[in-house]
Amino acid sequence: MIHPLIKVVEDAGQGEKLPDFRIGDTVTVYVRIIEGDKKRVQPYTGVVIARRGKGLGESFTVRRIVNNEGVERIFPVHSPKIAKVEVVRSGHVRRAKLYYLRDRVGKATRVKDKRRATDKVGQIAAPEPVGADAKG
Repeated sequence: MIHPLIKVVEDAGQGEKLPDFRIGDTVTVYVRIIEGDKKRVQPYTGVVIARRGKGLGESFTVRRIVNNEGVERIFPVHSPKIAKVEVVRSGHVRRAKLYYLRDRVGKATRVKDKRRATDKVGQIAAPEPVGADAKG
């Protein structure tokens, strides 16, 4: 049970609502960067390998490969430096933490795509065979 006063402080400190993303998803995190008097937004695309914490202290780790070297960056979920987060692909994993990807190289670092269930409205009809409309 969380104390009511702590809940009030945490509700006031929470930033924008991020989209729902999970471990194994490939995301693009748009980070606000200040260089001198200039401000810009820089994208950081990679695989979410961990989420930890709750409330204001929640954070997630994104891993990507740059010049054949693995680079990991930890982002606080409620940081004002995060402009937005986009989910590029959803991954299917069976672990809560994907630290094993650190030891993998090349194609072995890929995460399987999550299969999405389609309803009958979303299915594409099979094409008709040639000459099916001609009678005779």
